[in-house]
Parts: sequence; C-alpha cells; structure tokens
Amino acid sequence: MSWFLKGLKQYADFGGRARRKEYWLFNLFSFIFGMLFVFLWLLGDIIDSPALTIFGFILLGIYYLALIVPSLAVTVRRLHDTGRSGFWYFISFVPFAGGIILFVFCCLDSENANNQWGSNPENSDSAIEAI
Repeated sequence: MSWFLKGLKQYADFGGRARRKEYWLFNLFSFIFGMLFVFLWLLGDIIDSPALTIFGFILLGIYYLALIVPSLAVTVRRLHDTGRSGFWYFISFVPFAGGIILFVFCCLDSENANNQWGSNPENSDSAIEAI
C-alpha cells in the first residue's frame, strides 16, 4: 500500500527512477481499488438500484481519470529505471506489438549503475520497505 501512496505523492513527477516493485504494486493496488468501484457499480445492477449503479459508474470514472497522470508518471519513471527515455511510452500506441514491447520494458531489471535520471532506487528505498 505504501508503494501506491508513493506513486500518488509523486503525482506528476516524471523525473527520476521507479523500480519494478514500485511500478507493479502501484498498478496492482490501482486495479484492486478500481475493481471495488466496479463491484459497487455491478451491485447496483444486481439489487436493481439505478442510483447505486450510477454512483458506482461515476466513482469509477472519476477514479480512473484521477489516476491517468500518476500512472503515466510511474510508467515513465519505470522506463527511466531501465535506461530508456519516457518517450518510449508512445510505443504502446502501436497496434498489437506496442503494448507488448512496453510490458517487456517494464518487466526488465533496473540498471545497476547511476544513469542520467538518477541513482539506482533499489539502494535508497530500504526506508520504505521498513514501513
């Protein structure tokens, strides 16, 4: 949960590096919270409550709109951690192969040494893991 909050605190911070753990846990908690809103939306359909259905749908939309910038920022920082520019994100717009290529880039290990986006975050994130 602390990794999700870290991603939210760095809302529009496109500089620096994000290790794999930060990236994947941010996306995992984003998915889990999104599914809670989907459950609320579907619960309204199941119990035949139009107000609950609309409320769940609106909450889901607001939630995902609010997460556009931080999820883009954490993806760019993840690309930086692998030694790539954030502009590699645009490869995801290539049909079929683009999303797969971006997925592979996000799965790759960090560069061990410092790069132009900063030092290896694996060395400095030990304080977060202690929480």
